[in-house]
Amino acid sequence: MADDPYTLLGIPRTATEKQIRSAFLKLAKTSHPDVNPGDKKAEERFKAISSAHDLLSDSAKRARFDRGELDAAGQEVPPRGYRPSGYQSGGYQSGGYQPGGTQYSGGDMDDILSSMFGAQGRASTRPRRGPDQRYTLTVSFMDAARGATQRLALPGGGDLNVQIPPGTESGQTLRLRGKGGAGGAGGPAGDALIEITVTPHLLFRREGRDIHLDLPITIREAVLGGRVPVPTVAGAVTMAVPPGSDSGTKLRLRGKGIPEHGKLPAGDAYATLRVMVGPADDALRSFLQEWAPGQAFDPRKDLPDG
Repeated sequence: MADDPYTLLGIPRTATEKQIRSAFLKLAKTSHPDVNPGDKKAEERFKAISSAHDLLSDSAKRARFDRGELDAAGQEVPPRGYRPSGYQSGGYQSGGYQPGGTQYSGGDMDDILSSMFGAQGRASTRPRRGPDQRYTLTVSFMDAARGATQRLALPGGGDLNVQIPPGTESGQTLRLRGKGGAGGAGGPAGDALIEITVTPHLLFRREGRDIHLDLPITIREAVLGGRVPVPTVAGAVTMAVPPGSDSGTKLRLRGKGIPEHGKLPAGDAYATLRVMVGPADDALRSFLQEWAPGQAFDPRKDLPDG
């Protein structure tokens, strides 16, 4: 014999329709098979509270139960002395009347359960997609720029190999399909959602798919020009410095920024020149003391007075 539906839901016999529904939803959040995969006891609890809700949320059934015309399972209570077909002293046998005691009441409850537990909220025996699981992963600037594979240790044990596409940015979320929570009743697994944090680099700065860096050069290189090595995310390349280059001159290295990936073109690298005096030797000091510019030059002529 089923337990008293009021007791199952933990409500008084004077409970309103709103109280009945609220009590059922509160219990469903902890007893639903979707949040207790493989737990037979939880499944039985959910069936019991669903049966109680089905009975009490139907005003006609509830009234008949309160009058003793229906039992706690929603079955007809026969008149005293009456034995319907299929009934024996132990209760109803197969073929006798057995109203559905585990169905939900009304389409609105279906919608509520679906919103709580996903599209398969009602039918726990149908295949259900597993939940998505979220993780965070910190990667170096160079790995994010060039692309790499990193191993992510999972909190519960095990790990995931995470493919970092070239050009990945901080805050970007990578999706690993089928690497999330296990599905129910043979359903597919959910996805792993991995939020990326990129550590800053000592030299490179990123703007979109372009890379920027400050490049130190000597006075001789600035005055006479020449070819100098420049680090890029793909490795060092040689760049021509024009004669007479000032500090702040920005030179472009086409295609040496973030590498090409899929339909995304490669970015460029921009080197901003920084003229470094360095330790001056006697020859340089002697030259500057005797050197007279061929034309007047005031590098501060455009500065405001204050």
